[in-house]
Amino acid sequence: MKLVLFDLDHTLLDTDSDHAWGEFLVNEGLVDPVRHRQMNNQFYEDYKAGQLDPIAYNEFVFEFLTQHNQQQLKDLHQQFMDKVIRAKMRKAGFEAIEKHRQAGHQLVGITATSDFITAPIFNEFGITDVIATTAEIKDGQYTGKVAGTPCYQQGKLLRLAQWLAGREVSESWAYSDSINDRFLLEYADHAIVVSPDDRLEQLAIQQGWPIEDWSMTVEA
Repeated sequence: MKLVLFDLDHTLLDTDSDHAWGEFLVNEGLVDPVRHRQMNNQFYEDYKAGQLDPIAYNEFVFEFLTQHNQQQLKDLHQQFMDKVIRAKMRKAGFEAIEKHRQAGHQLVGITATSDFITAPIFNEFGITDVIATTAEIKDGQYTGKVAGTPCYQQGKLLRLAQWLAGREVSESWAYSDSINDRFLLEYADHAIVVSPDDRLEQLAIQQGWPIEDWSMTVEA
């Protein structure tokens, strides 16, 4: 298998889908605006600093999921795609995905953000294999808990190993913007750094990893 791993937030997307989902809920009047925005912003700052508690954050995000049925959530996510996400999809992301697809490579989306938020977004990019933090479902309803290991920092490597389940990888690529993904980038034979944060840019220069500017969106 020739494996290509794509991060989502600030890599394929010109936004953070988790934080954007929280803002969407506030703007739609679906959550308490003061509490939700305050907590959403604080968790986002923790993430950027590499200090996020992924269980605490995802349980905060999943609170809303427990209050609605699957069809209501599917409809809301479609509105989120229409109002927020599609305008943030990066042109260079589509081009990189197509380049690897034409080469016959195995495409995998891998993200710390939950599968509820990200699987439909990856699908829109044409990626159907997704490794993400998993929102637990029992009897067709979200429980508010994280199932298994959060797909964050070194947890991405654990979740990737579980997904591979003994399949052999002959060559690998990884695309990301964040210092939180240094372990994933170090794992790959080819690390490609996309519009990086300051700390990842410094690491990329030290390691000799290529740095690409994907800042233009499809609608730009």
